[in-house]
Amino acid sequence: MTISRIAVVGGGIIGTAVARELALREPEATVTVFEKESHLAAHQTGHNSGVVHAGLYYEPGSLKAQLCRRGVEMLVQYAAVNGIPYDECGKLVVAHTTLEVDRLEKIHERARANGVPHVALLDRHEMREIEPNVRGVLALHSPHTAIVDFVALTEAFGNDVLAAGGRIEYNSEVARLDTMGNEVRVALAMPGVESKMTQDAGSFDLVVTCAGLQADRLARASGLEAEPRIVPFSGDYFLIEQPAADVVKGLIYPVPDPAYPFLGVHLTRRIDGALMLGPNAFLSMGREKYTRGYSKGGFDLGDIGSTLGYKGFWKFAKDNVKAAAREARTAVSPKAFIAEAQRFVPDLDPLTVKPGPRGVRAQAMNADGSLVDDFVITTRGRLTQVRNAPSPGATSSMAIAEHIVDKALGSLR
Repeated sequence: MTISRIAVVGGGIIGTAVARELALREPEATVTVFEKESHLAAHQTGHNSGVVHAGLYYEPGSLKAQLCRRGVEMLVQYAAVNGIPYDECGKLVVAHTTLEVDRLEKIHERARANGVPHVALLDRHEMREIEPNVRGVLALHSPHTAIVDFVALTEAFGNDVLAAGGRIEYNSEVARLDTMGNEVRVALAMPGVESKMTQDAGSFDLVVTCAGLQADRLARASGLEAEPRIVPFSGDYFLIEQPAADVVKGLIYPVPDPAYPFLGVHLTRRIDGALMLGPNAFLSMGREKYTRGYSKGGFDLGDIGSTLGYKGFWKFAKDNVKAAAREARTAVSPKAFIAEAQRFVPDLDPLTVKPGPRGVRAQAMNADGSLVDDFVITTRGRLTQVRNAPSPGATSSMAIAEHIVDKALGSLR
């Protein structure tokens, strides 16, 4: 079957990785990326911690586990060939209590089952050989966990698309997709128009949507399933610049608590040498920057109403009162935020800490209030949609792209 026109919706890291993979697989086709902002990586990709996850936590055999390990292998090679900064700074997951020790030992077993290389449990003396300022009773060391510039990676993927003869259409917000027989028509939102007026962007033989924070809205507008819904959660970071950032050499994480849906404050070296503390997690007052979702104090009534009007959110909230209280404490009190980080690194100097960036996480949620943990990719004829791509989505982007393209092209055979 001849494929001559392909569209990808979304210019984040997964969208550009998918577009690149399609351009490589279908060299006779023209691949067009529709990105509503004026540049790539404008949203989740450009507002994350930059961590390349090794695959410690994921259920063995899950799509997350499989694609994470494959994604790391591909990313390491791609970064080296394209000169993208990549640092295997290593990671410690640190336990402080007997209960956390038990959980950490299970994580170690899971990491080994996932094929994570050279993971080891370290006692309090051994962990300080890796991180001299860390404190804890037991740590899981993942020496190959790394950091990278995901924005640079996304831009490199975009350049590959252009080099293959593809196009990137900026300032082009896709409002709706209409599947009609052997084609999918793409309708763009009219710039500066508040109504639902659209303009036709043409028909395509194959369309893949990677719409991130807008995945559910685009699906519903295209007449597809409403679930899962996206509920946005904000996360604030604090920053420590050099030379004070050298108090931590790599990454220091808490042991995940299954009673909480979010990890909690951790310490992350950035590729530019700064140290990030965070993020916390709390309900976002907006999905994206044009709604002031990345602003500390901004809000969007439409986004708030969408969340508060969703019954799944209220079921989630009812079941996570303790988690909300924990996160609210660090959200309203910088002192409490820093104190969480000092549990792991007591020598951290509060005077060196300053407010950092904010990110917004596209958390997919079911109607029963449960969080969607794994990747969700659906295909209907010539339209394939990425409905959920949580962490390690960026890490796994090249492997996710392979998987998505396999499904999308397979549906046409």
